[in-house]
Amino acid sequence: MANLYSVHPDAKIGQNVSIGNFTNVHEDVEIGDNCEIHGNVTIFPGARIGNNVRIFPGAVVSGIPQDLKFKGEKTYAYVGDGTTLRECVTVNRGTASKGETRIGQNCLIMAYCHVAHDCRLGNRVIMSNASQLAGEVVVDDAAVIGGGSLIHQFCHLGRNIMLQGGALVNKDIPPFVKAARDPISYVGLNTVGLHRNGFSEDEVRHIADIYRILYMSDLNVTNAVKLIEEKIPASEIRNEIVQFVLHSDRGIIRSVI
Repeated sequence: MANLYSVHPDAKIGQNVSIGNFTNVHEDVEIGDNCEIHGNVTIFPGARIGNNVRIFPGAVVSGIPQDLKFKGEKTYAYVGDGTTLRECVTVNRGTASKGETRIGQNCLIMAYCHVAHDCRLGNRVIMSNASQLAGEVVVDDAAVIGGGSLIHQFCHLGRNIMLQGGALVNKDIPPFVKAARDPISYVGLNTVGLHRNGFSEDEVRHIADIYRILYMSDLNVTNAVKLIEEKIPASEIRNEIVQFVLHSDRGIIRSVI
């Protein structure tokens, strides 16, 4: 039976790649080894897809940005090894701003999610169904985004966070926390997620001590950071949290506790 898909002759396809019916792979596309690409997928120019990637029906990878400043410049969309894009996921390629959109390794991007131009996702990120990332959002490793969440452009979500479903996010979310409610707020540590990702009890207590000062001391952010640096023993974790807060362009979420 004849193939019922279209692969441009200039596309680079790895070994042991399966492509379903009615899928279109355009020019200037690279697909690694052992990928499973289901039917009715569209992969536009600029896509760079790693090894062992699964892409389900209706997904569109490397579509041009939904940004009026885009002038047709050559940009890319990267999908890392072992990542899964479920049904009807859309991943736009970059603009002149960053030049690329990048999804890391072993991510799970569930059905109907959108990753806009110039976003950067780390490894092991989970985006639950129908979550939407606006342009230039950064999501760090092992973050979990609840279903139906809407993330404003330029926001930064720290690693190992847990974001409630249906969240409206317009501030940065520091690492290791749970964020919920409306307006989006700090509601505690992502303790379960931290344990699942190998953090020790001592590390979790260390993180809790830092956020106790940041969110429960009645200090403004500047003074809370100063107190953290004075009272909390130096560590990579402490430095990561402090640097995240100090370099937050949009400001961090606040607490309702």
